[in-house]
Amino acid sequence: MNDDRALVEAVLANAPGAFERLVRDYQGLCWHVIQRMVRHPDDTRELCQEAFLRVHQALHQYRFDAPLKAWIAQVAYSVAKRFLEKKRIPLLEIADDGDRVALVETIGDGTDMSSDHADAQRDALLHAEIERLPPLQRTILTLYHLEEVPIAEIAGITGLAEGTIKSHLFRSRQRLKQALEARMGVAA
Repeated sequence: MNDDRALVEAVLANAPGAFERLVRDYQGLCWHVIQRMVRHPDDTRELCQEAFLRVHQALHQYRFDAPLKAWIAQVAYSVAKRFLEKKRIPLLEIADDGDRVALVETIGDGTDMSSDHADAQRDALLHAEIERLPPLQRTILTLYHLEEVPIAEIAGITGLAEGTIKSHLFRSRQRLKQALEARMGVAA
């Protein structure tokens, strides 16, 4: 957290190279969050630039009550969410019973996905199935498993309750497991 404070203070003081360092340190996170939601490289590039512009404009509002990583992820998430809303791409899907279900609800049960899917064919199938998840589910799955963002921080980023995040992670992993079993013909 002290590194966060030093970096933020350097950016706010217009120290040479400080903002470039912030972008360099967090561009991967920003890319993952936005790419998982919008899934188009050109849009992702443009939205990442917009996200960092917003970070720069609002950095004076950052209060150090959460890690800088979580705050930047929240900005990226908001930018991507707004983009999807403008394009009228739903963050929710309609369940069989007609209820709206947050797309996040299709994320799994906490298994170690990287070791479970070490085989190259299985890994390729897994990534293809992740891409089929709705935007919000892909994003939560990415934040949790690839960016290793804690559930509490994901809740802060998305505005969803921690229990809802856990439920979505469980359901998504179940959905991925079932899809892999169906495509591979064996238990995943």
